[in-house]
Amino acid sequence: MSSVYPDPDQPEPVDHFDRLPDSVLLLVFNKIGDVKALGRCCVVSRRFHSLVPQVENVVVRVDCVISDDDCSSSSSSSDKSRALVGPFSNLFRLVFGGIVKPLQALGQFLGPKRSVLNETLNSLSSSSLFVAPGVGDDGEMDHGGVTHHSPTQVLRNFNEVRFLRIELPSGELGIDDGVLLKWRADFGSTLDNCVILGAASVINNGISPEFGFGNGDDNGSIPETFYTNGGLKLRVVWTISSLIAASARHYLLQPIIADHKTLDSLVLTDADGQGVLCMNRDQLEELRVKPLSASSASKRTLVPALNMRLWYAPYLELPDGVVLKGATLVAIRPSEQSASKNEVSDSSWLSNAFEEPYGTAAKMLVKRRTYCLEMNSF
Repeated sequence: MSSVYPDPDQPEPVDHFDRLPDSVLLLVFNKIGDVKALGRCCVVSRRFHSLVPQVENVVVRVDCVISDDDCSSSSSSSDKSRALVGPFSNLFRLVFGGIVKPLQALGQFLGPKRSVLNETLNSLSSSSLFVAPGVGDDGEMDHGGVTHHSPTQVLRNFNEVRFLRIELPSGELGIDDGVLLKWRADFGSTLDNCVILGAASVINNGISPEFGFGNGDDNGSIPETFYTNGGLKLRVVWTISSLIAASARHYLLQPIIADHKTLDSLVLTDADGQGVLCMNRDQLEELRVKPLSASSASKRTLVPALNMRLWYAPYLELPDGVVLKGATLVAIRPSEQSASKNEVSDSSWLSNAFEEPYGTAAKMLVKRRTYCLEMNSF
């Protein structure tokens, strides 16, 4: 039996990756972004293993959201839900044209057991994010799909992250089929602003032209039926649910922000495109310097007292023919912000919050009559 040995007279094969400078490889890794793919790159070679931690652009796709209270009793869960719902009573008052329309306590708004707000409270009161398979301490992947790592654990292998995007597997708000609900929130140590766009249904106008949809000649006013048929009740639930979801996401980001001082931008979104939480460099630094105020009742950031503006259209026909039935836009800012900041152009700020065609919908809605609302801190 003979053994095969390399011919000493033959040159060793050239690895063309070795001819690329580190800066070029880092450009490639930054284009990859996905943390799982980068974890696989780590095991290719020692060089890759040393370069991946220097990646500046990282995307973490969360596989599952697991409640921290899975082992708790159902009675404990119901107590927690009641503790959260209580402070929401009497939060709202609608003000326009010198007329105040008093609202009933929010608890009376939550008739059905499986309301959007109750589901949001129960699902977000105590939860954790996990990625599987994750990146181990040595940069290698944990195979088999059974070991889960939190984004905080996964990201501690990266030393120079500047742009971080975390994507949840789905939105937190269990809305009915056909209902449109999208939100975007900017945070520092607390809420800076939030925009919510909703519609009771989305209809393709070209299917049934006999309906005669259009934007109508209603002078931009909200019809009286809006207050009597549950329309206002539904928008209140949408608003509070979105704020709870945003503040819960913000709370979960604390350890990541503390560990990564190089961050310039952080985005926490979901695969459904329901909600987006954004933080820029100044907002990230604000949170490090001024710790957030947490809600005593749940694991989320305390929402400050708010001023809100609402725009509504019974039917809003977009340029592409899509019709939003019961289209509603809500712009939210903390009450303590200066009046001058609140006067920033609604058209530019709000239309940029959403991708098309919903940016156009926001731009159309702000041309209608404005209704002002106030909300207490919760």
